[in-house]
Amino acid sequence: MVEAALWSLLGTCSLLIGVEVALGLRPGQRAIGLVMAFGAGAMISAVAYDLVLEAVEKQQHFRVVLGMALGSGAFFAGDLLIGQAGGSQRKRSTGAQREGSPLAIVLGAALDGIPESVIVGLSIVLDGSVSISFVVATFLSNLPESMAATSGLTDAGWPRSRIRLLWLGVVGVSVLASALGYAIFSARSESTGAFVEGFAAGALLTMLADTMMPEAFQFGGRLVGLFTVAGFVVAFAISSA
Repeated sequence: MVEAALWSLLGTCSLLIGVEVALGLRPGQRAIGLVMAFGAGAMISAVAYDLVLEAVEKQQHFRVVLGMALGSGAFFAGDLLIGQAGGSQRKRSTGAQREGSPLAIVLGAALDGIPESVIVGLSIVLDGSVSISFVVATFLSNLPESMAATSGLTDAGWPRSRIRLLWLGVVGVSVLASALGYAIFSARSESTGAFVEGFAAGALLTMLADTMMPEAFQFGGRLVGLFTVAGFVVAFAISSA
């Protein structure tokens, strides 16, 4: 359990790095969009090779597909509820958060990080070790996520101390989710693991499509496709090394 928590901390600590980058350097929206594209590409690769392919190789095709469908639906429903409560603009870099609810923004940020954190704990249960490529992909995708949201929260008038506290809380929730993932699934079967991997894959893909990729394409311009592929290739190279 401790190992799962530490690996999750490594993958999510980039959220805190992204906060300091956004507060210190104040990168433009185009730069944030391109970094988001790179992070999205890395996470797509991790979902494809570290979650879906691995689960399919266990001959659990139906459970993978069912898990992906339910994971996508669960994230969509949770995101919809949070959006209606005022957290729909939580990752925007434009300052749109000023119209939202602080509590909903916090809950939404935590929701985004839970699926990948649970997988870190589950991978230790199933394989005896964590997937380094998945942790790296998590690190790369979390960095632009917090950069964009921090820029938007700053423009919305949030004080720096409050922004830092928000992301510290998200990291804490993510670490706890990883430890709970390890504890809950430590006695489960391989078929259950395949279902959970599919569930997380569906949730992560929905999150990318709903909250990261639209902003990346809106502000990154024509280079977004190249940066997305670059992120995918980097994560794939780590996975196949």
